[in-house]
Amino acid sequence: MTTPTITLPTTDALRERALTALRAVGATPPAGTGLSARSPITGETLFELRADTVDDVDRAVGEAHEAYLTWRTTPAPARGELVRVLGELLREHKSDLADLITIEAGKIRSEALGEVQEMIDICDFAVGQSRQLYGRTIASERPGHRLAETWHPLGVVGVISAFNFPAAVWSWNTALALVAGDAVVWKPSELTPLISIATAHLLDRAIDRVGAPTALHRLVLADRAGGERLVDDARVALVSATGSTRMGREVGPRVAARFGRSLLELGGNNATVVAPSADLDLALPGIVFAAAGTAGQRCTTLRRLIVHTDLADELVERLVGAYGRLPIGDPFDEGTLVGPLVDERAATAMADALERAQAEGGKVVAGGTRRDAPGVYVEPAVVRMPGQTAVVREETFAPILYVLTYDTFEQAVALHNDVPQGLSSSIFTRDQEEAELFLAADGSDCGIANVNIGTSGAEIGGAFGGEKETGGGRESGSDAWKSYMRRATNTVNYSGHLTLAQNVSFL
Repeated sequence: MTTPTITLPTTDALRERALTALRAVGATPPAGTGLSARSPITGETLFELRADTVDDVDRAVGEAHEAYLTWRTTPAPARGELVRVLGELLREHKSDLADLITIEAGKIRSEALGEVQEMIDICDFAVGQSRQLYGRTIASERPGHRLAETWHPLGVVGVISAFNFPAAVWSWNTALALVAGDAVVWKPSELTPLISIATAHLLDRAIDRVGAPTALHRLVLADRAGGERLVDDARVALVSATGSTRMGREVGPRVAARFGRSLLELGGNNATVVAPSADLDLALPGIVFAAAGTAGQRCTTLRRLIVHTDLADELVERLVGAYGRLPIGDPFDEGTLVGPLVDERAATAMADALERAQAEGGKVVAGGTRRDAPGVYVEPAVVRMPGQTAVVREETFAPILYVLTYDTFEQAVALHNDVPQGLSSSIFTRDQEEAELFLAADGSDCGIANVNIGTSGAEIGGAFGGEKETGGGRESGSDAWKSYMRRATNTVNYSGHLTLAQNVSFL
């Protein structure tokens, strides 16, 4: 069977489209050497850029710290005004930013637009949060005393982001950090410098418009050494890092060694349980999007499908049919659903994982073939496995869906939880008892647990993050703002008498 030909834009066309988007927001890429801006669409370089040095990182942190000293005393609603203006600029340039995301990360158009919408949504959320940085009043055991809890700005926040959500994760951190009274230094993925330049420039415009301190946000286009300098700098109160578990194992201890704070968003090995009562017509699109969306390159990508034995054959047959119809190719084409992998390393990792899976008794029943085209285009794979083998327990950042079977609900939960990662999870069931058990304390051990939707696609209103080797961090909604502030407990004595706690007598 001949695979369809993939027609792609030329590298020159992508270069011009990127320049058009950058000009629209008013940004200019820094010419120089040390960093390449490339597109996975063709796998070729678009621009050579100047890379920041460790000295540049030091200077950026110093400038951000000075800006923080002013910003921390600015009333929180006024800090929210800056984020409101940023949200307006993001709305104005939504299409331009989505172009850059597609060019650099390879996301299909609707997903790229969705990422920018996520940025807009977190700005809206943060503006409201700027008037809701609530403390609490606590009952005091001493008469004539008031016991309270207040929240204050933390300091400089270092944001280290990954290629797969090159702008949204930055916005989750930055919008909340700014309303909390912090300054931000951002080290983006070296794979996505252009979208970073564009969004940072829009924030600079917002800063100028509201008269906030100029150095409140600093972008550093640095390599690993620059990231390490940011991690080790004692002036950086919080390091929020998104990436692999391997990266988190390096970042967490280094920040802890200097008694800084870290917020880690690391690997996921996400699973969906399909129960006997599941509506397969509902489950199928949720599974396919979660497993094949973004070419399997989301931290919330569905990697393990745990299906009741009675449904497994039917569901796999449906999956094979759906995977065979997935349009693969140019992510700018409105009909495309699966774009490219980010680079050759991702393709190698996928091929190696499929080889291991077959050596461990698995059978590839759909996909896994690489298309003949510039860039790295692969057919998302479905693999039936005899059990949760070594390769299944690892995260491969590529579109591989391992199918496992179970007989009892207890077996399903045990399989689900028997991996080192703990980010996102879901169950498809029409049995309310099973749904509630999946969400209970002895059910899913993930930070995100869903019922009758897939593992991928979180709203900003809820806190985002996971447990175990996922790192334990929480970003975005709910009370994630507390990560960017410090807590103080206050006791005020208005009684005119000194009364010690616990009835201690002294003097």
